[in-house]
Amino acid sequence: MFDIFSGLDFWVVVSLCLALGFVLAFEFINGFHDTANAVATVIYTKSMPPNTAVALSGLFNFLGVLLGGVGVAYAIVHLLPVELLIAVDTGHGLAMVFSLLAAAIVWNLGTWYFGIPASSSHTLIGSILGVGLTNAVITGIPLADGINWKKAVDIGLSLVVSPVTGFLLAGLMLWLLRRYLPLSKMHKTPELRREVDGKKHPPFWNRLALVLSAMGVSFVHGSNDGQKGIGLIMLVLIGIVPGKFVLDLDSTTYQIERTRDAVVHLSQFYQRNSASLGAYLALGRGNGSEMPARFKCEPTQTSPTILSLLSVLNGVKDYRDLAPETRAQVRRNLLCLDDTARKVGKLPQLDGREKADLEKLRKDLTATTEYAPLWVIVAVALALGIGTMVGWKRVVETVGEKIGRQGMTYAQGMCAQIVAASAIGMANLFSLPVSTTHVLSSGVAGTMVANGSGLRGSTIRNILLAWVLTLPATMGLSALLFWLATTLFV
Repeated sequence: MFDIFSGLDFWVVVSLCLALGFVLAFEFINGFHDTANAVATVIYTKSMPPNTAVALSGLFNFLGVLLGGVGVAYAIVHLLPVELLIAVDTGHGLAMVFSLLAAAIVWNLGTWYFGIPASSSHTLIGSILGVGLTNAVITGIPLADGINWKKAVDIGLSLVVSPVTGFLLAGLMLWLLRRYLPLSKMHKTPELRREVDGKKHPPFWNRLALVLSAMGVSFVHGSNDGQKGIGLIMLVLIGIVPGKFVLDLDSTTYQIERTRDAVVHLSQFYQRNSASLGAYLALGRGNGSEMPARFKCEPTQTSPTILSLLSVLNGVKDYRDLAPETRAQVRRNLLCLDDTARKVGKLPQLDGREKADLEKLRKDLTATTEYAPLWVIVAVALALGIGTMVGWKRVVETVGEKIGRQGMTYAQGMCAQIVAASAIGMANLFSLPVSTTHVLSSGVAGTMVANGSGLRGSTIRNILLAWVLTLPATMGLSALLFWLATTLFV
């Protein structure tokens, strides 16, 4: 880990430490901001003592980050246009990271202070969108190209669909429990349980289900939200010390050969479909190996990019054998080929089978650029896990007592948590970032409606306002910060 500082100027080291500190601070705040939702029901229902619940939640968040992979991490990163990603070794790249993180941290702290269950995922995505659109204005590129809109739409749909799904499924589950087990003690609130039965804790099986589902929510929260911090740290490392992180220097010879083979197969794919793609990719025109003086990711530069990449990778067994500038060139070319392949995959002239082949080629193209060192994963896991252990009380009170007109029953907490863990786990399988906050709080709201207790208007209004305002607020704040940073310091 510490060899990343070798050979760096003092101010570069300072910038690197500050940037890494910002990312870890965001994950720390994410821990106590979002994880309160994961333990809210288990604490409110007296299933576990608060300190024990929060400590275990921190542990399961830690494990979730360690075992979650990097699919969600790069789903977030690729919201930014490829032109900005290949230029992260400039001052614009650093201004981008600091601006979006500062905006996300400010909003997260503000909503936590007022006890509003707002989403860190929502916050981070809004900040990224603000930076991407402002970069488009500053650099003069069309706004349509300022953001990876396909990825933004996919993520936006996941953020909208997941809480609606949580609301409906949790409500349906509770309705079924009330219909077929109407006399069960699981339908009591902690207060009613104490008054009628004289007991402090839920019935054994309810308590076990609440504890297990809470830890499940913590685990999937770590594997989903923790990856966002991993993606941000990789942007920082590539931006400040590109020679060491633009490619995975621990890639094996097989992995490098697999990447080179993917480039060869991509070329063959385009030649095979030249009748339909020839005009779009300018196949057969200017296909020399010379790259243009001013490089830009454009479909018409696909052939020279492929030839240039193959000439560099020919015979390479270890990325460390390449000069730092050459590694940066390899990453740039791989990202551009992947970006063009993504655009080609949306063209109507390709049939479904060919599009499926293209998706597989894209995964092989990015196998050695979409990665994270173990120390990065551990650092994010620690920040998220430790953050979980503080600041939980404000949001627990909101989720347990203020969403519905009555307190939460054991069955309601169990239904909301099981649905939240399942929904977020499914999102992880498809590398989609979702909001633990929104899924769980909407699940609680769904159970309140199914239970007939109704919703508390003021709390629901605050949650909806936070949901509606998070995107425009963080977009505006990050856009302002990015514009100031690029105007004053870049």
